[in-house]
Amino acid sequence: MLQLRSILFFIFQIVWTIPYAIACIVSFPFLSRVQRYWFAAGWCKTVIRVADKLCGMRYRVVGWENLPDTPAVLLSKHQSAWETIALPALMPRPLCFVFKRELLYVPFFGWALGLLSMIHINRSKGTDAFQSVVAQGRERLAEGSWIIMFPEGTRTRTGTRNKYKSGGARLATTTGVPVVPIAHNAGRVWPRNSFVKHPGEVIVSIGPVIETAGRTAEAVNADVAEWIEREMVRIDPAAYTSKPAMHASDSPDATPRT
Repeated sequence: MLQLRSILFFIFQIVWTIPYAIACIVSFPFLSRVQRYWFAAGWCKTVIRVADKLCGMRYRVVGWENLPDTPAVLLSKHQSAWETIALPALMPRPLCFVFKRELLYVPFFGWALGLLSMIHINRSKGTDAFQSVVAQGRERLAEGSWIIMFPEGTRTRTGTRNKYKSGGARLATTTGVPVVPIAHNAGRVWPRNSFVKHPGEVIVSIGPVIETAGRTAEAVNADVAEWIEREMVRIDPAAYTSKPAMHASDSPDATPRT
C-alpha cells in the first residue's frame, strides 16, 4: 500500500508540475516580484496538502513566535525533499533559496524557478561565487525576503549530521542580519534517496533568533549547529536513543549528494 500511494503521489507531482510551470511562465511577465513568489508557492501548498491526504505525511510547526519581523537568514536541517517544498508554503514571508545554477536547466521546474527572485550560483567560481551570493543576498533582503540555506549542504539520514558549513552564517554576518535556526524530522516520512513515502508527523521547530552583530561567522555557525542538533534529539528522540548522533560521512551507507 505504501508503494502504491507513493506511485500515485509521484504521478500527481508530474501531472501537477508541468501545467503549473507553464502557467507560471505565461503569467509571470504580468505579475510583480512578490505576486510571482506567492503564485509559485501555491504549487508547494498543494503538494504538501496532497502528501498529507494521499501518503499521510502530516506536519506541525512550533516556534512561530521566534520568527522576526525583519530581514533574516534561515538555516535549516536538511533530511529530505519535503522541507524544500514545505517551507515556502509555510513561511509568512517570501523565501529566497540559494541554489546551483544547473537547476535552471531542469525542464518546466527550472524554467519557472529562473523567473523567481532567487540566488543562483556557479560553484566553480570559488570565492567569487560567495561574493555573488552576498551581492544578490543584499538585494533580496532589501526587498523583504528571508534567505534560506541548508548549512549541511546535502540531505542526511535520520539520526545523523553532516558538517555545518559556514556559508549561511558568513552571509548573515556580512549583511548584518540575524539567523533563525530550524530543526525538523522530515526524513522520517520522506527519507533521502527513497521513493517510498511513509505516514507520520513532521515536526518543524523554529528556533530563537541568533544575533550576528559583532560576532564571527564561525561562532554564529557553531550556535546554529548546537541548537539544531540539540533540538533534533528533542523532537525525534527515537533516532538518537540507541547511539549518539553521527556524521553522515561516518555512516557506511552514506552517499554524498548535492
